[in-house]
Amino acid sequence: MSTAQLVVQHLPYLRRYARALTGSQVAGDAYVAATLETLVNEPETLGRSANVKADLFRVFTRIWNSLSVNGQSEQVQHDLPAEVRLGQITPLPRQAFLLSCLEGFSEEDAAIILDVDVSQVRDLVDEAGRELAADMATEILIIEDEPLIAMDLEALVEGLGHNVIGVARTRTEAIKIASEGTRPGLILADIQLADGSSGLDAVNDLLKTFEVPVIFITAYPERFLTGERPEPAFLIAKPFQPANVSAVISQALFFQQSARRREVKSA
Repeated sequence: MSTAQLVVQHLPYLRRYARALTGSQVAGDAYVAATLETLVNEPETLGRSANVKADLFRVFTRIWNSLSVNGQSEQVQHDLPAEVRLGQITPLPRQAFLLSCLEGFSEEDAAIILDVDVSQVRDLVDEAGRELAADMATEILIIEDEPLIAMDLEALVEGLGHNVIGVARTRTEAIKIASEGTRPGLILADIQLADGSSGLDAVNDLLKTFEVPVIFITAYPERFLTGERPEPAFLIAKPFQPANVSAVISQALFFQQSARRREVKSA
C-alpha cells in the first residue's frame, strides 16, 4: 500500500480527532486540509517513524500548535456536547487526553506526536482528566471490599469533584445502596468481593434497571475477560496508579455523554 493510500486510510480518524480538539467539524476539517497541503509540499515529513498514522498526527499537531489562537479557550455552556466542552481543557493536556483516550495511541506514540517525553504525556493526561472530570461531576458507587483501597478511591474521586453515594463490600450491599439512594452516574467495582460474591455479578444486576459506565479495578483481570461483562466497561489492573484511574474516569464519562448525544439525535 502506498503512502498516499495509508494517509487516506487514517483520514477519518484525523477528522474525528480534529473535531474533538476544535469543537467543530468545520474548524477541524480546515486543520486537516492544511495538514494535507503540508504533506503535498513536504512529503519528507512522513516516514520518520514506522507508524504512518503517528506521523500524520504529528504533522497535524505541528500546524495546530503553530497558531496562537489555540492557546485560548472559549466559554462553553454546560449543556453542549461533550466534544465541544473538551475545548475548555488547556490545549496541550487536551491533545494528550484525546490522543491517548480517544485515538488509542500508546504513550510512546503520543510523546512523538506532541514532541514531549513519555512522563510528560502521563502528566498531561492526568491534568486533562482532572479538568474534564470537574466539568462532568457525577454520583459514583464504589464496590470494593478492601477498606484502604476503598478509602483511596473515595478520596481520589472526591478530589476530582465527584460525589460518592456509597461504598459496598458485597454484591448485596451494592444493590441496596443503588436501589435505596441516588442512582449512580458511574460505578467503580472490584471483581472479587469480601463474602466470595462477584462484583461482576453485582454490576450486571444493577445494569438491568439503569445504564451507566463501569470501571473494574481488580487484581483478577482474567475474570473480567472470561466472564459475562457489561458494556460500556473499562478495566484497570491492581495495583493501580491514581493518574490512570483519573484518566479512565474522564474517558468513561466523556464517551457516555457522547453516546447519549448520538441516541438523542437518532431518536
